[in-house]
Amino acid sequence: MKHQGDLPDTISLFPLPGALLLPRSRLPLHLFEPRYLAMLEDTLKSPHRLIGMVQPNPLKGQDGAGLHQIGCAGRVTQFSETEDGRYMITLCGMSRFRIQQEVDGFTPYRRAEVSWDGFERDLGPEDRDKNFDRDGFMQLLGRYFEAQELRTDWDSLKDADDELLINSLSMLLGFDPEDKQALLEAPCLATRRETLVTLIEFAMRGGDAREVMQ
Repeated sequence: MKHQGDLPDTISLFPLPGALLLPRSRLPLHLFEPRYLAMLEDTLKSPHRLIGMVQPNPLKGQDGAGLHQIGCAGRVTQFSETEDGRYMITLCGMSRFRIQQEVDGFTPYRRAEVSWDGFERDLGPEDRDKNFDRDGFMQLLGRYFEAQELRTDWDSLKDADDELLINSLSMLLGFDPEDKQALLEAPCLATRRETLVTLIEFAMRGGDAREVMQ
């Protein structure tokens, strides 16, 4: 098991609206912009191989450069190059972080000094949700998928552990970036599940889930 002392003080940042990475989860990404190809090249040369996924914050900065303070760092565990020079990579979520300040430098991508304090449990074992009503949740999910005309492998969902189920749905369902940020910042699995249920229920009523999170 990794410890916070093993994590670097400075990491590269990948701002990507709506792309959510959570600890102990996997996120596939498609890299093609030159600055992010350079980021990947530098990351693969580093001992930690971490990339910080973070949501842009539309309320910070009129130039669109503002970021939410809290993101999640993932380790590059798989990568493959296409014939035209693009990369398909997989990040394995390690820990959330808090941006302290961005670092000026000569890289075409953004970097920041970060703090890992407050996210110690991210590096531990699977989180548990002892009050999880799985049957009720699956019924709600079924109604939501039917309303949204979505398809899924229900056998895989039913067999998934609680954390894998909640985190995968949080990452995959088409919520707005601000809703994704709320799911990221949930302090524990139970709170993330409650937030996810609130977003699903509100979406089924035809509302804007962002109103719930304010």
